Amino acid sequence: MPCTTILVGKNASFDGSTIVARNEDSMNGEFTPKRFAVVHPNEQPHVYKSVLSGLQVELPGGPLRYTSLPNALPDEGIWAATGINAAHVGMSATETITSNPRVLAADPLVHKKVDTPGGIGEEDMVTLVLPYIASAREGVSRLGALLERYGTYEMNGIAFHDANEIWWLETIGGHHWIARRVPDNCYVTMPNQLGIDHFDLADAEGAGREYLCSADLRTFIQTYHLNLALESVTLDTFNPRLAFGSASDSDHVYNTPRAWSIQRQLNPHACVWDGPNADLGPESDDIPWCRVPEHKVTIQEIKRLLSDHYQGTPYDPYGPAALPDLRGRYRTIGINRTSQLSATQIRSDASTEVSSRQWIAFGSNPFNAFVPLFANVDEAPHYFTTTERTVSTESFYWTNRLISALADSSYGASLPHVERYQDAVAARALSVLQDAEQSGSSREAANEQIAQIVRSITDDLLDKVLFETSMRMRNAFARSDG
Repeated sequence: MPCTTILVGKNASFDGSTIVARNEDSMNGEFTPKRFAVVHPNEQPHVYKSVLSGLQVELPGGPLRYTSLPNALPDEGIWAATGINAAHVGMSATETITSNPRVLAADPLVHKKVDTPGGIGEEDMVTLVLPYIASAREGVSRLGALLERYGTYEMNGIAFHDANEIWWLETIGGHHWIARRVPDNCYVTMPNQLGIDHFDLADAEGAGREYLCSADLRTFIQTYHLNLALESVTLDTFNPRLAFGSASDSDHVYNTPRAWSIQRQLNPHACVWDGPNADLGPESDDIPWCRVPEHKVTIQEIKRLLSDHYQGTPYDPYGPAALPDLRGRYRTIGINRTSQLSATQIRSDASTEVSSRQWIAFGSNPFNAFVPLFANVDEAPHYFTTTERTVSTESFYWTNRLISALADSSYGASLPHVERYQDAVAARALSVLQDAEQSGSSREAANEQIAQIVRSITDDLLDKVLFETSMRMRNAFARSDG
């Protein structure tokens, strides 16, 4: 899926939590409904079968309960996307990433054939891994073993985190993979492009403190001459982005501008970002994978960044018409076809029962709101569990889709309503969570209370943007009969 991911280490976040956030965007011309779900151990299959690849995988016993954001309609499989399990381990899968012909010729992707199942992919990974891990590192090991055994039919990046660590895994061809631990004081930007730009192979083959990989990676690189560094003498360290990734013209329009925009905002003084003398621009191939931010990063800032459409630059599609050659030139982060945004947040400053939160938003991010929910729960509020194929304001997903389409066509007039809505949802919902934590009251009851608050505020916003858009219809006429 075309997505954007932000990872924030515990010493870079505002409250010491590890944070994994990702937009899940549908393919062009598609709008995939999503829902919030809690999957119990008795609902987890003993034998999993992929819809897209036809692969069957026997699963271990003793799965954990976990939250997820699966497709509301099961036509193409589960696509569980992201969640937190009962051991307070989070997973986000996947960020579709790029590769190059050298890699794909050396280790071809495992596609389904007429009578032969294919490998695993985004459809499958959360279901196959999240219920069976007790730490982020275990998530890397389990998924790595599955990739080596079954292979994959697509290039993907996958995040795992617990209260102490975040790990980022990138698939390399059909069966190989690398993973790097996110430095605690850094954030990571991932825009549909293979991202890791430094790898310590000696550590991965030895202690594995900060790096992990498939067992034969050194031989694989050497055999197929994948290391492109001119000064390289040994393979103990190398640049995976050069070895396994891409730097195409389409990357410069679709991928790199998103990393540029996020880092430009979190590190405004790190370099010159704009103009003809910029150190790094929207088409630069050497934008770092991770950085130390200039200030602690909040959940609200992550939401703003993942809603970004290049505000304050000539590339904003909502910008002035005087710049038609630049406006809308680059693929925005907050795009029309976002299905869901989730941030899984695992804190070390809270008791275990309430340490995990999952923030969710549906529809196009510039116009929706981020809703915090307790993840350590046995059931999900009905308002967030869309299963309808038809449009309905009974559903948080569909109401947000309606708001986005209406607000887009009345952007200037609707934006103040949207901004007030976003602030109100975040403040009131977060207050409910904090009150429940302090009182020790039911987490499920708190989530349901949040759902009712969010529904009321969301319905009110729909009313406002419907009015603003109706007033701007092209068949309007000022005179009336009153």
